[in-house]
Amino acid sequence: MNKVYINATSIRTACGNTEQTLYSIFEGKSSLIAFDNIVPQKIVCIGKFPGNTAFESLLYESVEEVLNLSTLDNYSNTLLLVGSSVGGMASTEKIFFHEDSTNNIDTQKHIINSIASMLDERYSFLSTRSFSTACTSSANALKVAKELIGVGAYENILVVGADEICLTTIFGFSSLGILSDEICTPFQNGRKGMNVAEGIGVLLLQNIHQGNSIELVGAGVSSDAHHIANPDPTAFGAATAIQKALNDAFLSAQDIDYINAHGTGTQANDAAEAKAILTLFGDKVHVSSSKSNIGHTLGAAGAIEAIICVEALKKQTLPPQIYCDNNESSLNFVAKAQKMKMRYALSNSFAFGGNNVSLIFGVCYEN
Repeated sequence: MNKVYINATSIRTACGNTEQTLYSIFEGKSSLIAFDNIVPQKIVCIGKFPGNTAFESLLYESVEEVLNLSTLDNYSNTLLLVGSSVGGMASTEKIFFHEDSTNNIDTQKHIINSIASMLDERYSFLSTRSFSTACTSSANALKVAKELIGVGAYENILVVGADEICLTTIFGFSSLGILSDEICTPFQNGRKGMNVAEGIGVLLLQNIHQGNSIELVGAGVSSDAHHIANPDPTAFGAATAIQKALNDAFLSAQDIDYINAHGTGTQANDAAEAKAILTLFGDKVHVSSSKSNIGHTLGAAGAIEAIICVEALKKQTLPPQIYCDNNESSLNFVAKAQKMKMRYALSNSFAFGGNNVSLIFGVCYEN
């Protein structure tokens, strides 16, 4: 099996571009904002891209940034894998609410594959595929990329996680009663819920090692199918995905230095995830959630939080969790950014329907 290296990355979030987002993550800053004019008679705190730049432009910027950081001349020999939970739904909404009609809606620009088609039209990829498994969409894309490069099917794979915020999503989560009116507080007592957000994460995976490569060493998935919206409270599915990732990487729980938790701030998710982590790792491994910084970027979350793990390993610095002083569990939260020698980091992504994905990243000490 070929090793799989992450050689270039790019992010766009409510915090801004790659540099601005990573600064916010490691400095414990948040760019989430409360709005009282979106959901009637409710305040919802969400994460929106700053400024007025169109989603498509930010997407092109991110993909272009990765190309410029790579050794590639173009993407003609690269497979594109896109993970998204809403696809082109936001574009459809804009047309409908502007015209109060469905007449000018292009269904091909509404579907999940719309993002991949848009990127392929501009960059002419070798081939494209799209994934939509709710909040694990781009994490699943990363797992498939690892498998394809591992068996030698492709040399270069670009994984894009992208979701634009839309009213359908906001109202959907609001109807479940899990949207917070303030910045979310994952794993804390009295937590109110999650913050929906938009985001883009782009990673170039290759079979060649470069000077600053981080290896994708393990990936595990499970489907507990406990409930359409709530995770299995026993955490069996989540723990299974994590254990499969450890097995895939030929590692034990003791080898993991840091966990970027899914940590949405909802009662059900955080309780189940904490149980899974404590069952497998105990209370020693360092844990933090990025959702208080950038919100829950839905289908893009797996890609973006993979990049956070990559940067943590490159910087040899633990990213902090903004709120961790009223902790409901006995997890070992990172209260402030701190330097620490790390070899392996794990990222969890859990989705509606009990779809669970865990990814493990490792520092490369040799080619």
